[in-house]
Order: sequence, then structure tokens, then C-alpha cells
Amino acid sequence: MAVYTDVAAEDLAEFLKGYDIGELLSYKGIAEGVENSNFLLHTSKGAYILTLYEKRVAVGDLPYFLSLMAHLAERGVRCPQPAKNRKGEVYSELAERPAAIINFLEGVWPRRPNAAHCTGVGEGLAKMHLAGRDFPLFRKNPLSVAGWRPLFDLAAPRADSVQPGLRDFIARELDHLETCWPADLPVGVIHADLFPDNVFFLGDKLSGLIDFPFSCNDILAFDVAICLNAWCFEPDHSFNVTKARALLNAYGRERQLSVAEQEALPLLARGAAMRFLLTRLVDFLNVPTGALVKPKDPLEYVRSLRFHQSVESVRDYGVTQPGCAA
Repeated sequence: MAVYTDVAAEDLAEFLKGYDIGELLSYKGIAEGVENSNFLLHTSKGAYILTLYEKRVAVGDLPYFLSLMAHLAERGVRCPQPAKNRKGEVYSELAERPAAIINFLEGVWPRRPNAAHCTGVGEGLAKMHLAGRDFPLFRKNPLSVAGWRPLFDLAAPRADSVQPGLRDFIARELDHLETCWPADLPVGVIHADLFPDNVFFLGDKLSGLIDFPFSCNDILAFDVAICLNAWCFEPDHSFNVTKARALLNAYGRERQLSVAEQEALPLLARGAAMRFLLTRLVDFLNVPTGALVKPKDPLEYVRSLRFHQSVESVRDYGVTQPGCAA
């Protein structure tokens, strides 16, 4: 979450007249994250999150994201629900941006995830994958392998200013990923951005999944690979196999990974690291002037990618018996 577009109090108060969620009492921008503009609202009827969708979200995709949250909630997955305005719409426009309001979900995200948190996210991710099996809408993942080369082209001219040799490093890895990316693994609805700040806990118990603007249809195990990158590296950039084993075991108890998915996991993890390296690199090089946002370090994913390049088998992620639940 972040704030790129400011909203005046009088404009927000007028906007809320179109909803039955009470009168505005207070609001503040949420500076975490890098994609959309987000505000915490307090009204006379409760707390809500207002999102103004920015650069990577197309208006035509909003029905997918917002309908998916309702679909998942109906099947027992805890996630926020969009508020409808008085016209029955789940999004409208504010400050010349598409905007939606969702209910506030209780919980906090873990700043230092432990193995119990990884167990919770593994279980929650698998349940989301299962609940999405009959979701009727389809959205191609614009940030899967076919979308990485255009991002690289945007960043390549200045990549070496971030780290010498970065341009050639990315180019070589992209060549490999584009050549070897799997085309025959199970696909379905994925979250595609399930980082710790998008998962809420009460204590060590998962209380909900949030922030669905990257959700789409893609390889299910790619979502698992994203979580390995997001949850299983320590602040010193070492990979924590205990956390990975907890995450994979919990996922496997709900939805067993096939042998093919397990064998592809190292490659998928390299791809997940590349995806976030590239989006972070583009964002790092193009922070809008005055934006209430702190760009995240793209080099974190250079280090993660180098680790995944060294992986010899899925056993390095805590998987001991191909064909069994991870």
C-alpha cells in the first residue's frame, strides 16, 4: 500500500455521500507498499480502506479483483469485502482515479515472520487456490514470464547505476527463464502478491488475506514460489529452510503438490524472484516526485535469485519425498 494521489477532505466527504457507510470522521494515508494509493477511513459506522487504483491496475480488471474477494469469502476464505455505493457499484471514481472501499479486516501483519506464520500462510494460500477453482472470471497474469522482458527494457538503460553488472545479470537470467518456463502445470486463481504485509494475523493465527489487485489466473505453484521468496528469507538474506518446510507442509496438507510441481519449484522460485526484482527496479528508478512512498530495494531480489540459481533440487526447500505432500 502507498499514497501517490492525495485526496482533499471535502472531496472525500462528498464521495462518501454515495455510500451507506456513515459520515467521515477521520482518514490517513497508508505509506506501506508501492502500487496504489490507500487510506484508512474512520466513519460513524466503522473503519474502512479506500483504494485509488494507480499505474498497474486497469479499470477493466476491477470486476475481477472485487468479485474474487466476494467469491472467496463465500467459500470460507477470510478476506475483505467491497462496499457497494448507492448505485450498487463496487467501484467508482475519486480524484480522477478508479476507487473502491473495502471493509477493515482485524489483525496485524508480521514484521518478522516465524514458522507458525509460514504455516498459516501456506494453509491459507492452498485454501484460496481450492476456493478459486469455480471462480468464473479469467484474467491473464501480465506479470508472468511474458511480461518481464518489457519491464527489463524500461529499466535496462539505468540498471547498472543501481549495481554494476546488473543489466547483464538480468538479461542472462531472462534468457534462461523464457526458454525453460513450464507450460503444463496446474493453473487457477492465484493471489500473486502474498507478501507478509498482505496477510493479517491475530497472534500466530491467520485472520485474513488482503490486497488482491495482482490476482489472476496462472500456475498455482508459481504462487507458492512467490511465498517462498516473500516469507522464507531472513534479514541477512539467508534462506530459512525451517520456514520453507512449514509453509510447504501446510500447503500440502490442503492441496498436494504434484511431482511435476515440486520438480518445477526451483525454476518457479527463480521466476518469482525475477518478477519482483524487475518491478522493484522499475519503481526504484521512477518514484514520482512528492509521492508518499518509500521504494523497496530491488537488490534484495538479486540476492534471492542467486540463491535459487544455486538450488539443486526441491529438497533445498524442505521437500524430502517427491510425490508426497511437501
